[in-house]
Amino acid sequence: MSPRSHITTHVLDSVSGRPATSVGVVLEQHLHGSWRELDTASTDADGRVADLGPEAVSAGRYRITFDTGSYFAARGQATFYPYVTIVFELADESAHFHVPLLLSPFAYSTYRGS
Repeated sequence: MSPRSHITTHVLDSVSGRPATSVGVVLEQHLHGSWRELDTASTDADGRVADLGPEAVSAGRYRITFDTGSYFAARGQATFYPYVTIVFELADESAHFHVPLLLSPFAYSTYRGS
């Protein structure tokens, strides 16, 4: 079993009540006034990405972008949000950060997970 990344995510399709599988995810870090891509992944059968980015990250600003448009298009469903981008600040370099996304075609929400 590989070590868990410092930052993980989980996407739940709140309309179907099921994990959102095969959602493209991009993790970036804000450095010196611009965004630098750290990793890309897709959600697994449980809607999770447990290996997003490095095992450890420094304090700072990060963003995760979810390719929700492709997810809904693959299901023949229109969506108002072709991408969802979540920007967040990490202060505690020793903590694990879980950034979940609750998704529907016309709404989304997120929170600081554990």
